[in-house]
Amino acid sequence: MTKLKGFGFKRYHLILLGFVTLASIATARIVQLHIYQHEFLSEQGDARSVRNIPISAHRGTITDRNGEPLAVSTPVVTLWANPKVLINQKSRWSELAKVLGESEKSLAERIEKNAQREFMYLERSMTPERGQAAQDLRIPGIHVREDFRRYYPAGEVTAHLVGITDIDEQGREGLELAYNEWLAGVPGKRQVLKNLRGDVIRDVQVLQNAKPGQSLALSIDLRLQYLAHRELRNALQEFKAKAGSLVIVDVKTGEILALVNHPTYNPNNRSTYSAEAIRNRALVDVFEPGSTVKPFTIAAALGTGRWQPQSTVDVGNGVMKVGRYTIRDVSRGGVLDLTNVLKKSSNVGVSKIALDIGAEPIYTMMQQVGFSTDTGLGFPGESLGYFPAYRRWGSAEIAAMSYGYGFSITAVQLAHAYAILGNNGQSSQLTFLQQEKQGPSIPIIEPDISHTVMEMLRSVVEDEGGGGVRARVPGYHVAGKSGTAKKQAASGGYTKDSYRSLFAGVGPVSEPRIAVAVVIDEPREGGFYGGVVAAPVFSRVMAGSLRLLNVRPDNLAQQVVKQGQVVRGGRS
Repeated sequence: MTKLKGFGFKRYHLILLGFVTLASIATARIVQLHIYQHEFLSEQGDARSVRNIPISAHRGTITDRNGEPLAVSTPVVTLWANPKVLINQKSRWSELAKVLGESEKSLAERIEKNAQREFMYLERSMTPERGQAAQDLRIPGIHVREDFRRYYPAGEVTAHLVGITDIDEQGREGLELAYNEWLAGVPGKRQVLKNLRGDVIRDVQVLQNAKPGQSLALSIDLRLQYLAHRELRNALQEFKAKAGSLVIVDVKTGEILALVNHPTYNPNNRSTYSAEAIRNRALVDVFEPGSTVKPFTIAAALGTGRWQPQSTVDVGNGVMKVGRYTIRDVSRGGVLDLTNVLKKSSNVGVSKIALDIGAEPIYTMMQQVGFSTDTGLGFPGESLGYFPAYRRWGSAEIAAMSYGYGFSITAVQLAHAYAILGNNGQSSQLTFLQQEKQGPSIPIIEPDISHTVMEMLRSVVEDEGGGGVRARVPGYHVAGKSGTAKKQAASGGYTKDSYRSLFAGVGPVSEPRIAVAVVIDEPREGGFYGGVVAAPVFSRVMAGSLRLLNVRPDNLAQQVVKQGQVVRGGRS
């Protein structure tokens, strides 16, 4: 009996000792956790409940020179979900599907496919109203993030120039891409407290404010852009042409006032987005410029001193053999002075002049006016064109170069070259950005030579029988030159019936303000000569632009051609 009592007493003390030991261990662990591991545990707890979430930054606005918006960012909502949580809310999928505007079956497939993940997009770029409707459902696992979406008020009219962004508001085409770093804002961060399901239950603090992007004021005049867009589109429809480009340049400042292409696309509706439609042909497509370069061959000849404005050249019957090639004129001319070489657009006449002065003056002139050289615009994907080294030119190459074959340029380069003629032979740097003051210019052509050539080109437009009579502008003296270039065939050589119709010119002659270049690709009906297809577009765009810019008329005494009267000439 005494032994049993002793055993019980020992067991009691053993149990008591065990409790004391456990209590001591627990106390020691609590002390360890709260004193020695407090910082670690706090960080681990925060990692499971405190989150840093981004604050979207507002992308900078793009405007035209008058402050009209061309690209703006509007508030939108991104709806996302935690599929691991949402998978357990099947009874409410139908409500969510209704807000999203998709079938319950489609939504279910998406959720089940991502059931093992913790993140999936439900819909991006929702309107704030629809995002709020989704939030109001209070379905566990559904989350909302504020974002921005790019919107282009002018739509297809400025699409090729302004470009587009992707869904994350990063530039992907055009000036949106070229100036992405300038336009893009810097996202901010805010600290929030979330529950175990990932729902935000409290905003803690803003760690970094979002920095909005900087705005960009373009040189484009939206009024001129709409005008050019409309007239180019109408011409393509009239002549059933494949494509076209039109560029307007301020001759003094080098600012590009309008740049349009067709076909085009609506940047607000990506279903119209295609490689063919998105190409900025005015800067990317290269072509042989044909007779539009003849004024620069004449300028090169005048610069050598071997030729004077009154100098003459005998073009005979309009046919000339150079090596194994035959050069032909559209019309016979006999003996022509330099003005009539341009008015008649004589290939034979300009070839004889070029062969007399040699390759170097022509090469130098073409390079200096910017043909096949870098424009300095920095536009993504811009082409330079092609110009061969003159030391490899034979007689046939010299002749061909003189009337616009054997090298390639862009529509912007063509407009810039004519802007140099209109600016007393001075070259101003081309730019897409609005200039507060006129920048420095580089002398390219002697002023008296540029004036002489401008007067020749005025005769091309205003004198009867000239190749540019359809380019006349009521109330203004304008100068310009048409061109018609056969297109190269894919297999080599030239096609038989595919042409580019061109016209480039400057107005008004008394005090030049703008240069305009028109390129129409493959007109199929109603003619193909530049003087027939492209010159009327130049006329309407030049007339509208000068009036919109409040440029004073310099030819009020001009007899305006009555509507419907047939105007002869204008073939080249």
